Amino acid sequence: MNLRIPEQNKVFLAGRLTRDPDLRYTPKGQPICRFDLAVNRRYKNGGGEWQEETAFVPIVIFWREMAERCAERLKKASPVLVEGRLQTRKWETKNGEPRSTLEVIAQRVQFLSKEDILPEEEPAPQGVKQSGSSQDDSTRDPLTEEQPLNSKEDLPF
Repeated sequence: MNLRIPEQNKVFLAGRLTRDPDLRYTPKGQPICRFDLAVNRRYKNGGGEWQEETAFVPIVIFWREMAERCAERLKKASPVLVEGRLQTRKWETKNGEPRSTLEVIAQRVQFLSKEDILPEEEPAPQGVKQSGSSQDDSTRDPLTEEQPLNSKEDLPF
């Protein structure tokens, strides 16, 4: 029997950076950003007790703008969603010993924190509210308050 299995190499990971991103450039000037992602898994063991397990996954970003943007805006503990593919990288040590590692080559990185998405804003002078609203934030109801439509994607139909 000749069974054909479709080949698929796709990874989706959500987690937090374990350190600040490392941005380097190739001799041709292409930026490469690297960071490790901590991905947690919570499960019940055979005794019914909750256990937590953490995997540390190396992430590599080759795409020019995305590599630089990640290096500029992300930092240790930033939450991200990474979409990519698995790749094995092999090399030899100075002593000639073979080494290899499995890493995720990111095709898309989504920032999950507002601080990472938006550039830092200048603080407003004293007495000036940044929201532009005359109502106190504690009395506003975000469900009934009218919001401006920013794009076609904001339309409810």
